[in-house]
Amino acid sequence: MKSWLSRYVEAQHRALDSIPLEAVERAIATVRKAWEEDRQIFAIGNGGNAANAAHFATDLGKGSSDALGKRFRVMTLADNVAWLTAIGNDYSFDDVFLRPLQNYARPGDVLIASSVSGNSPNLVRAMEWARDNDLRTIAFVGEKRGGVAALAEQPIVVADAHYGRVEDVQMTLFHMICYAFMEKTEEPA
Repeated sequence: MKSWLSRYVEAQHRALDSIPLEAVERAIATVRKAWEEDRQIFAIGNGGNAANAAHFATDLGKGSSDALGKRFRVMTLADNVAWLTAIGNDYSFDDVFLRPLQNYARPGDVLIASSVSGNSPNLVRAMEWARDNDLRTIAFVGEKRGGVAALAEQPIVVADAHYGRVEDVQMTLFHMICYAFMEKTEEPA
């Protein structure tokens, strides 16, 4: 067991070391611009990435907003079970993020999608719609990249395919964005 644990930790370090810091810096600048322009920020993902999106919306909406005094307009589209199941039942699970975006999103808003494979049809459809409707798009993906990364203006690739490791690093990316504001790494313009 100890040998397996050591290998797991070593692999996690490699995944963390693969974070492209310049890309994260661009993502932070995109989120900052959305905050300055009072734009909406949407976070989406499935499974563990849905949980990460909710955690991000909480940290940015509460912690980062509290630190800056001006509120971030941020929400995850994965938390409304009634709406998700109505869309999935009446239309298609592939539309569960697309349809709420059609209700809420406006040009200039930001969509952040996180996925290990990058090929979830519901994320791809949301990213296509976001691209076609002038939203800024960021994708956190694993090394397979997939359609989500291909559609994103700003793909951030974690060099691993292990679901647990990639999701852990993606949560680190979300925390990096939030703590850039909480720790006031750069004063707003």
